[in-house]
Amino acid sequence: MRRGRRGERMGVNGEINVVSLIDVMMLLMVIFMITAPIMQGGVDIALPTADVRPLEPKNGLVVTVDQRGQIFVDETRLSYEEFAGSIKALSEKKGGGGVYLRADEAVPYGRVVQVVAAMRASGITDVGLVAEPEERR
Repeated sequence: MRRGRRGERMGVNGEINVVSLIDVMMLLMVIFMITAPIMQGGVDIALPTADVRPLEPKNGLVVTVDQRGQIFVDETRLSYEEFAGSIKALSEKKGGGGVYLRADEAVPYGRVVQVVAAMRASGITDVGLVAEPEERR
C-alpha cells in the first residue's frame, strides 16, 4: 500500500527479515571453525608419517596405543584383557562408525597387531589406521 493522505498508515509487511539470522549463523560458523581443532583432545602420541590423504570425519571410536604400549579407548586407559573383552560393546555404543587406530611410531609392531587382532576377533571390520601426512612435519 502506498501512503496516501495524511494520517493513513501503510499495510503490514508480511516478509521475514532474515539478514540478522544469517549474520548470527555466519558468526557461529566462524566460532566453530576456530574452536573445533582446539577441542580435539586425546592421548598425546607421535604418529608415524606417510603419504596419506586426510580422513573424512566420522563418528567412530578412537583407539590409541601410546609409546609404552598402553591402550586407550577415546581417553580411557584399558588393559589388553579389558580392551579385548569390551571393544565390540564400545564400538556399538559409539554408533558403529568404524574404529580409528592411532599408534605411536615407537610402539612395537607386534603390539599394534595384537590390538588389530582383538578388534577383528570381536567382529569389527572397519578399522582405519591413522598417520600424520608427510608435509605436516
